[in-house]
Amino acid sequence: KSRPVFSSMYCVNNVRRKWKELEKSLGYAEGLPSLGGDPDWASYTLGVFICLSCSGIHRNIPQVSKVKSIRLDAWDEAQVEFMASHGNDAARAKFESKVPSFYYRPTLSDCQLLREQWIRAKYERQEFIYPEKQEPYSAGYREGFLWKRGRDNGQFLSRKFVLTEREGALKYFNRNDAKEPKAVMKIEHLNATFQPAKIGHPHGLQVTYLKDNSTRNIFIYHEDGKEIVDWFNALRAARFHYLQVAFPGASDADLVPKLSRNYLKEGYMEKTGPKQTEGFRKRWFTMDDRRLMYFKDPLDAFARGEVFIGSKESGYTVLRGLPPSTQGHHWPHGITIVTPDRKFLFACETESDQREWVAAFQKAVDRPMLPQEYAVEAHFKHKP
Repeated sequence: KSRPVFSSMYCVNNVRRKWKELEKSLGYAEGLPSLGGDPDWASYTLGVFICLSCSGIHRNIPQVSKVKSIRLDAWDEAQVEFMASHGNDAARAKFESKVPSFYYRPTLSDCQLLREQWIRAKYERQEFIYPEKQEPYSAGYREGFLWKRGRDNGQFLSRKFVLTEREGALKYFNRNDAKEPKAVMKIEHLNATFQPAKIGHPHGLQVTYLKDNSTRNIFIYHEDGKEIVDWFNALRAARFHYLQVAFPGASDADLVPKLSRNYLKEGYMEKTGPKQTEGFRKRWFTMDDRRLMYFKDPLDAFARGEVFIGSKESGYTVLRGLPPSTQGHHWPHGITIVTPDRKFLFACETESDQREWVAAFQKAVDRPMLPQEYAVEAHFKHKP
């Protein structure tokens, strides 16, 4: 491991001795393993080692965190002593002492917004030292205005949203004075996932819920990063409290993975209809747990169709390639999904797309079905 550069006032032997002590007591850095980077940087005011990705965020809060390179910057004796007497484990014990179970802890693959707001919540606002600061997402009720994408015209308009755990629902209203909500989304079937690239805004959040057993998408954002992340964690809190009641014997560790989920895979493929005689059409596909949905446009409110992907024990198989007689596809890399009722044929533009889609489908097929998933399968409506 490279040694840091220190100013001449600090003798080399002391540096080496102190650095060895530091390495032993380092604890994983900000970004390790939760964010996955190498600790080439350190905050010498917080006493924590951080990865390159997090160092940029720390630089944006200079009133709290001042950053130096471990290898390239000069360090003085007091700074090294401070690092030695603090470290990541000590910082975690202090700044993460009261993180609610439902609060989302980002990973390196998460968007910039989630990572930035986690670091700001922890060090700048100190929300996990003082639980009263968690009220915006843990009170069980939240209301406010969010920009929502119109279903038909694609314009974002300000809409009032109300989250109420007591009613088990997220609602939004088309007018400020409206008595009745435009939509009521049950917490039981709700999911939220940040989709900045797809929505075209760094704070873009996709919320999905079931309407008549079909998935409905809404796309929202707030100009203030803290606000939209607070909404996200409020939705997770509501899901957490709903699941605690629904599954009274379950531990927090069992429930937390069910609070929100990112999609297993998204992207364009070609598909053909059930008779497999009509031409292939390019569609946007989203793999959400066992639901494979396809859309004409990535920002459509409703899927054109949904395919349930069960387990191999229930007669589902994923195959590379297409049946020999298949015609009409423009893209060369085929995939066949065999279900108890029929075969679904898809084509990918590249081999790497094919490989990733097959892996996502295989993951679902290899996983035994849960009792409640048989009910979903039974009620599943596929729109050809």
